[in-house]
Amino acid sequence: MKGISKSSPAGGMSFTGKVVLVTGAASGIGRAIALAFGRAGASVVVADISIEGGHATAGMIVENGGKALFVQSNVTRAADVEALVEKTINYYGRLDIAVNNAAVDEEHQPLADAGDEQFDRIMNVNVKGVWLCMKYQLRQMLRQGSGSIVNMAGISGLVGSPNHAIYSASKHAVVGLTKSAAAEYARDGVRVNVLCPAAVKTPMLARAIERDPAIEKKLKAAHPMGRFAEASEVAQAALWLCSDMASYVNGHEMVIDGGYTAV
Repeated sequence: MKGISKSSPAGGMSFTGKVVLVTGAASGIGRAIALAFGRAGASVVVADISIEGGHATAGMIVENGGKALFVQSNVTRAADVEALVEKTINYYGRLDIAVNNAAVDEEHQPLADAGDEQFDRIMNVNVKGVWLCMKYQLRQMLRQGSGSIVNMAGISGLVGSPNHAIYSASKHAVVGLTKSAAAEYARDGVRVNVLCPAAVKTPMLARAIERDPAIEKKLKAAHPMGRFAEASEVAQAALWLCSDMASYVNGHEMVIDGGYTAV
């Protein structure tokens, strides 16, 4: 099999010679995933709408001895996403792995109180953004005859989320897109999977707790392990899904929730 066999700092996985594109990589889970791939030897394309955060992530990879390119991109715009993939190919020559992590969570209210603009923004980034990214990533991977895509859904794509109905709907849609693409392109050498973490220590979670400090204790209590996940723990799962260790894993919802959905 191609790819992973050598030991490396990234949990024993090496991605030397692989080109990886990570969206939403300016902070949080996306940054952790980009850094982990960089440590494992991959050439990483850091994509985000945030120039400052994106350059910072790319700089961290380079400082650690890795290879990285930052490309500013708005995943809701087809022209931006097409250009992102083109720049990846022009710079590195191929695209082996894509992690579609860019998302927004700007909702904390009953479904009946939500507005049209809020619905459109969440759906545009979380659903249209993933669809556009896969659309152009798949075209390149099909030309190569190989590739691995990992989308980010969270457990909100598997269960209901009171006061986050639109966000939950968007993540259920990501799961549906993943499964459909996995079935459609399985015989073309491309695998598509989805990560479903529960609460992860990220700036997004910090903002939610700042809005409502009482939810921190409730959230931790809902996780049987009694803590939030570290972004690095989600990153290791992403690396595994993209490795040859997971060569027969396709259309899978990988849950990383400390037992949240087990009870």
